[in-house]
Amino acid sequence: MAIGKKQKEAKAKVDRTQVYSLEDAVGLVKDSAWAKFDETVDVVVKLGVDPRKADQMVRGAVVLPNGLGKDIRVLVFAKGEKAQEAQDAGADFVGSDDLVARIQEGWFDFDTAIATPDMMGTVGKIGRLLGPRGLMPNPKVGTVTMDVGRAVNEAKSGKVEYRVEKAGIIHAPVGKVSFDAQKLQENIVSLVDALIKAKPSTSKGTYLRKICLSSTMGPGINIDVPAIQALVK
Repeated sequence: MAIGKKQKEAKAKVDRTQVYSLEDAVGLVKDSAWAKFDETVDVVVKLGVDPRKADQMVRGAVVLPNGLGKDIRVLVFAKGEKAQEAQDAGADFVGSDDLVARIQEGWFDFDTAIATPDMMGTVGKIGRLLGPRGLMPNPKVGTVTMDVGRAVNEAKSGKVEYRVEKAGIIHAPVGKVSFDAQKLQENIVSLVDALIKAKPSTSKGTYLRKICLSSTMGPGINIDVPAIQALVK
């Protein structure tokens, strides 16, 4: 099997028992990617938090300095001047009840949704449709805001939302395999910096326990946590 052979060759390039410097890890993730498409590079971080406790929930967003390498389709729920502001900023879809009706009919051709606070009563009608897809606007990640122009610009520039899962793990994309290695490193450091700043005061012990890098189809690569922490300004 051709694919099995490529996967095996990719795994052979990585020592799963070793931790790598950020520079080496990025080099390996690029070297071990084998798919024909431009694979996404993801970071998985194990945090020392208990997500069952409300005061240890880690959730937020960060604008990566070098973007994500793909076009982000932005939908904005807004009316009047704010609708015009969203359109001027480059939003792909702007509206209110008309967009709610389309979504109720099963339309989801967008990557992120933003709303002004006054629209949340309308957006709440489709919360059960948007929520499971990670598309529900939320003030905690800056997608419920009156500053819709800025929110649209950030989303288009590569804003990444993160939220700790039950096992204390965060998954986040940081770019594409085709990115320059330095740009990938800068994006990863920005994400780690945001996670450190989001550390709950009630978190005890080691906060950043493990960081792993991988491409869509490639093997996981463990990163030296203290070394990457030293890169965070």
